[in-house]
Amino acid sequence: MSTLNIHNPATGELVIALPADDAAAVAAKAKIARAAQPAWAARPFAERKACIERFRAGVTRDLEPLAATMTRETGKPIKMSRNELNGLLPRIDFFLAEAEAAIAAETVFDEGGMREQIQHEPLGLVANISAWNYPWFVGCNVILPALLTGNAVLYKPSEYATLTGLEIARLLHEAGVPRDVMVCLVGGGEVGAALLEQKVDGVFFTGSHATGQRIAQAVGQRFVKVQLELGGKDPTYVAEDADPKAAAESLADGAMYNTGQSCCSVERIYVHEKIHDDFVDAFVDAVKGMRMGDPMREDTYIGAITRAPQLDVLEAQVDDAIANGAALLVGGERRIGDGNWFDATVLVNVNHDMEIMREESFGPVIGIQKVRDDEEAVHWMNDTRYGLTAGVYTKDEDRARRILSRVHAGSVYWNCCDRVSPRLPWSGVGDSGVGLTLSKYGIQAFTRPKAWHLRRP
Repeated sequence: MSTLNIHNPATGELVIALPADDAAAVAAKAKIARAAQPAWAARPFAERKACIERFRAGVTRDLEPLAATMTRETGKPIKMSRNELNGLLPRIDFFLAEAEAAIAAETVFDEGGMREQIQHEPLGLVANISAWNYPWFVGCNVILPALLTGNAVLYKPSEYATLTGLEIARLLHEAGVPRDVMVCLVGGGEVGAALLEQKVDGVFFTGSHATGQRIAQAVGQRFVKVQLELGGKDPTYVAEDADPKAAAESLADGAMYNTGQSCCSVERIYVHEKIHDDFVDAFVDAVKGMRMGDPMREDTYIGAITRAPQLDVLEAQVDDAIANGAALLVGGERRIGDGNWFDATVLVNVNHDMEIMREESFGPVIGIQKVRDDEEAVHWMNDTRYGLTAGVYTKDEDRARRILSRVHAGSVYWNCCDRVSPRLPWSGVGDSGVGLTLSKYGIQAFTRPKAWHLRRP
């Protein structure tokens, strides 16, 4: 039997070796889940909802050990692990409050004996290949609305957050979701590939652009629903009327939170030349105050890099920037020793000839570029193949709206950043993906609308 080794990225130590699924096991579990789905869909909505309510209670009850597990396998600072779990609770509440109305039958026409209705039927069997950076958020954004709307779920958590994925499945099973309806698969890329070979009715993936491309190619000829939530190179512009210190402190958190390992982390900053120097000084001060260290310590802000190969990416981006004229103000190096560590890093005098301003970093590094005016800022913000989020800091809301209406992004921010709301759709433009989660539209994404033409005799 093959195994999956889980290592602590902060120390390099082996946490546990788990038995992994193989292709035959994936196929068998998919067959069982497909057979179990109709009975789950036939249950009254109130019963499915009650299961998710009990799941929420389980998350609340076990929050501390769940946070410790996430920190141990991802390197996320323990306070941020707690924040993720506490932040999950209102998302669950949103799904519980809105799912029934989102999928209710709609009468759209009723005249002259003809009635037209739309009914929302579950897709059927849903494959969810999930991410490690926010495993509870990202996993539950798919799993919970999928189950509430009557689907069965084949869930492959990232190999870097498998223990958390198993905990999600455990709590759902304890809450009354049948084991054959909510199935957790264990393994790496080969298990994901085996999952894509199954007869599924929807594929929902969160992760890198490269893996998203492979998934699209693998299932593209089968005409099943595919949603791909991919990466970003998220820009923010700080206008000359913004408070440079307040903007710097907000954006330092937006760039470095979760050690920069967020799809919507601020990854490049453009600052009006009139306040550039004051902004940079305040930004550097904020970053210098962020403690790097043991993720289990309460005062740690910068944790470990979850995936060791990312250290090479970060190092190469920093080296490329410096070689091409950037100035390094803070950090810039990986830490030698046990575990995966990279200093919080700030670069200025950057431009779009440098990888740091063009390719996703997914780590605690940031480039800050000086711009002359709004027009130049918009030009550089749109100079990217990605389009996940973008933001503007200014005192003038109308100005922010004018700028952000021209920026290609799925989510935009005025005087804030790195924020996700369950009430708003989460989507991307360009290489940031297709489809959406969250909001009522994210609930309906797990259904197939059926058109009814009903003529009275």
